[in-house]
Amino acid sequence: MGIKERRTKILSALILLSDVKLGQVNFDDRFRKVFDLSFNEKTRGTISAIIKEGLIEKPSDNIYQLTEKGFYSLCLKFPFFRFLRDSWDHKWRVLSYEIPEKKREIRDRLRREVSGWGLGPWHRSFWLTPHPIIENLRELVFQKEEEQYIQAFESDHLVGNRDILIEKVWQKTLLDKKYRGIFKTWHDILSKDGDKLEKFRNVVTEYVEILKLDPGLPPELLGTNWIGFEAFNIFKEIRSILLS
Repeated sequence: MGIKERRTKILSALILLSDVKLGQVNFDDRFRKVFDLSFNEKTRGTISAIIKEGLIEKPSDNIYQLTEKGFYSLCLKFPFFRFLRDSWDHKWRVLSYEIPEKKREIRDRLRREVSGWGLGPWHRSFWLTPHPIIENLRELVFQKEEEQYIQAFESDHLVGNRDILIEKVWQKTLLDKKYRGIFKTWHDILSKDGDKLEKFRNVVTEYVEILKLDPGLPPELLGTNWIGFEAFNIFKEIRSILLS
């Protein structure tokens, strides 16, 4: 599937099978095969932990469901999903940090933690995102050493061409190209003979790789016909066919 961390794998599997409506998902043999999850002691322990955290629910045996809390937790790993449900408030979040080279471990840890927040490099030491991540940032750095090196702002965009900004910060053209590439890959997977579940597993693996790169910009910035939204609709069609 392309996700090593078991917790994130379970949460992302739930949304890939239920969409942003957060429907119920059966953790049956098909599920385990597609998402490469064996129900061993570690997996059961992870599921138990994220149920206690309120990220998922278990309405009945083998049936699981992503909660609202779980959805927003996942959006910090895969920001693409946020604005499929939520409306953008038209606010920009600006994150700035200048951490000394001798504190490189702290800097690298911070970068890893915020890597899924839809942040794009704007200028040196300045990062930009439309996602409402300020409270998440506060929780992340509260009473930690890196707190002293960080500044964050919310602002409106008043002057300038937004399309130029989006291209500079998030390289939209390159992302468009990657999505066109996945269409070809999916076509190649589907055109071959083989087991439906194995095909869907390969489709999911390819899709997850591009979702890792997608900053999850809202339709107000990309347009409702943007290729990333088209890819999600095509993925749902493929899922319906291969899991029928």
